[in-house]
Amino acid sequence: MAQGAERITPYAGDTRRKGEQVREMFDSIAPAYDFMNRAMTLGIDRLWRRRVVKMVARAKAGDILDIASGTGDLAIALGRAIPQARVTGVDLSEGMIAIGRDKVARAGLDARVTLGVADCLSLPFADASFDAVTVAFGVRNFQDLLAGYREMQRVLRPGGLLVVLELSTPESKYVRPFYNFYTGHVIPAAGRLVSHDSNAYRYLPDSIRAVAQGHDMCELIARAGFAKPSFRTLTFGVATIYSATK
Repeated sequence: MAQGAERITPYAGDTRRKGEQVREMFDSIAPAYDFMNRAMTLGIDRLWRRRVVKMVARAKAGDILDIASGTGDLAIALGRAIPQARVTGVDLSEGMIAIGRDKVARAGLDARVTLGVADCLSLPFADASFDAVTVAFGVRNFQDLLAGYREMQRVLRPGGLLVVLELSTPESKYVRPFYNFYTGHVIPAAGRLVSHDSNAYRYLPDSIRAVAQGHDMCELIARAGFAKPSFRTLTFGVATIYSATK
């Protein structure tokens, strides 16, 4: 297993807790975040989210919690695709949530998609409140990943579904050199130009390399109390979907 994403922080030499640094980073890059997401993944992130939406739709979830919701892309996609669902999205960053709320309003989903600020390590919801919990590109930013998974398990109803979409490191010796160059050089350079926060897009590849992946991530999910954790890699291994049940 990598050294642990909890040890990777956005601002080198900053003594604040990771959660505080992550909040500041996302507040800083919020205006550029959606553009950078599309550019970094060449738009493929939308296809990855659709996979998550299909999995949740098959589970016929009525109450869905989207953690690390950011600007609301996954919450909105869930709301559009599952008409009977009520979607709650939470994120540490006020800046990201403000943009997300505007997007929800423009999508006409205010009645069923609600976004708010909350800490994933201390969710403001009662036990067994949701039928499904989703996280897209967020778990590597957690200050304590196991604690985060335990909170997700707490708020899920018995039989509820967990689906996590996260960036990952390709294992192929043919793909990895291109991936390393792209994430190590192209993305940080683009991030400096577009978001003017070079720390954020240096942090990105570092946190991807450090976060638990594959079987290691499944083991962590199982330790949090989930049953039958499994994973599937996407697009040559640059992203992975994890799922489990309570």
